[in-house]
Amino acid sequence: MTSKKVVIVGCGRLGSTIANDLSADGHQVIVIDNHEHSFDKLTTAFSGYKIAGDAVELQTLADADIADADYLFAATTEDNTNLMVAQVAKQIFDIPLVVARVYDPYREAIYADFGVETISPTRLSSNAFHNLVN
Repeated sequence: MTSKKVVIVGCGRLGSTIANDLSADGHQVIVIDNHEHSFDKLTTAFSGYKIAGDAVELQTLADADIADADYLFAATTEDNTNLMVAQVAKQIFDIPLVVARVYDPYREAIYADFGVETISPTRLSSNAFHNLVN
């Protein structure tokens, strides 16, 4: 396995789980969150970097050395924040793979227009319920 550099924006339940798992797999992980206490969700085995700051600000992304990242995962609870960060990562820093969580499935087309892949918990849940009926 080749180690990858992954920047994760948002250290809530999803972001911290991704960060812990990727760190355990030996990847270089940088987590950005507005709130220092959010890093409490990271395990003691987490070997990555933590940056307390607003990922919408270019300086915060620069502090994360985002220009060298292989992946950026925008996993905050705010669709607008995820879209802004994902756009910047894709268009300004030319990150090879950018994936954003989007709650509102109707926004997925907007993200696609910017070349950002999405994961929609709402869409995934809806599909799972739909499949139970069919």
